[in-house]
Amino acid sequence: MKIQVLEFSGEGMNRVYENEKWMVGVKNWKPANDITGIDCVERHNQTGELFVLLSGTCVLVYANEVNGGLEFDAVKMEPFKVYNIPRSLWHNTVTTRDVKLILIEDSSTGMANSDVLNLTKKQIEKVQSLAKQYLG
Repeated sequence: MKIQVLEFSGEGMNRVYENEKWMVGVKNWKPANDITGIDCVERHNQTGELFVLLSGTCVLVYANEVNGGLEFDAVKMEPFKVYNIPRSLWHNTVTTRDVKLILIEDSSTGMANSDVLNLTKKQIEKVQSLAKQYLG
């Protein structure tokens, strides 16, 4: 038996380890997570997920449903801290090109039990405005 060393250096996210209970992914920059490309939020209806920032800059944008609409907020991630995204919270990441994140979630999490919401122009502008506060 040997220790496995797993990595991912491509664009976007890749599940580098998975078993029947949980999965670990590496998430890097991709155009859809750039401040100029962000256009949606997602939620996982049965499971939460964890993010850890290793390098670069990442803003976690999230939204709560309030009075039939979405109320957006954001958190600038700090390296090596664990960020818990609770089950059913709308969220997305806005990242710089040099970002490297670790993502940990239940292995059953996928599109079958998640939703993606395409944002309106006004919502995109709000998300970009929030992210700009932290990205400079």
